[in-house]
Amino acid sequence: MIEEGKPLFLQIAEQIEDSIIDGSLAEETQAPSTNELAGFYRINPATAAKGVALLTDKGVLYKRRGIGMFVAAGARDIVRGERRSAFADRYIDPLLAEARTLGLSAADLADLLAERAAQTDAAAPTEGKNPA
Repeated sequence: MIEEGKPLFLQIAEQIEDSIIDGSLAEETQAPSTNELAGFYRINPATAAKGVALLTDKGVLYKRRGIGMFVAAGARDIVRGERRSAFADRYIDPLLAEARTLGLSAADLADLLAERAAQTDAAAPTEGKNPA
């Protein structure tokens, strides 16, 4: 789980966000404590607390006094919205810039994307699918 070159507190926050997105950490359920996170990842509790604080500042987690941290209502939408925006910044904007350079229209890009998606879907394993 631990990546070189990326701050540990960010990695902790991303792991919690991943759990929220995939549903393994549902809204209004208790999030792991900083001590649990520190023990699991073998890091300093202050580092884990910094990751939790980042999510609290974003409104993804909130504290119930004397009980612990909980996933906020709407947290999944918050995280997905942030990640969607980051995806656009990281991938879509450079794609559009290169498309302009190549003289590709939005329709050309849509066609390319549809072609590639079809190829990927065709190459995907059919395990667990009913062939009918």
